[in-house]
Formats: sequence, C-alpha cells, structure tokens
Amino acid sequence: QVQLVESGGGLVQAGDSLRLSCAASGRRFSRYAMGWFRQAPGKEREFVAAIGWSGASTYYADSVKGRFTISRDYAKNTVYLQMNSLKPEDTAVYYCAAKSAYSSGAYYSTVDDYDYWGQGTQVTVSS
Repeated sequence: QVQLVESGGGLVQAGDSLRLSCAASGRRFSRYAMGWFRQAPGKEREFVAAIGWSGASTYYADSVKGRFTISRDYAKNTVYLQMNSLKPEDTAVYYCAAKSAYSSGAYYSTVDDYDYWGQGTQVTVSS
C-alpha cells in the first residue's frame, strides 16, 4: 500500500513557475513507477509526465514537453514536477500516481495503469 500527498499548487501568472511535490509513504517506494496527471473542469484526466523507478526513464505529454520536468528523490520518498513557462491552459487539478513496476525503466501514461492516487493539488494560471 502506498499513500500519496501532493503539495505546491497555487495561483500564478502566465510565464511563472511552480514546483509540485508528491510525498509517498509505504513500502518499496523505490520500486514504483510514478506519474503526474491533470484534470481541468469538464475534461477527462490526462497524462502529464512519468518516471520509472530507476529515475533514468522519463516521458512527457507533448503539451508540456520542454516546459515541465519530472524527478524523484529516493531519500525523501518524493516525486517532483517542475513546471516552467506556465500557460492558462495548464490550469487543472494535478494528481500524483504510483504503480508497482518490475522493470526499472518502465513508465506508464494512462490512468488505468496506476494503482495509487493522491488527492490532487490545484494549479491556476492567470493570463
């Protein structure tokens, strides 16, 4: 069992930066692939970024590639999403997700892939 708690959301202006954190508790965090998703009002939850449990493999949605960076800190059991050059269309609730993975390089990009979810943190970007 893994518990995930997101933090770091807020209200910012277009062009600003934010760093989201996802603190994980539970066993074997180092063997979980992690992902970030977001959900805007009236829209389905969509993939943002993923990282394998080795930390070497990362994957991004085209809409955030070059602006967002996912990383993980094993000592702190935390996954981060650094978001730069934010746009109003990035406004959404951001969710952290975890999946037990057998391969160090495996990452996952669909909602159904993941076993555990956080409660979400709101990011609002004003124009």
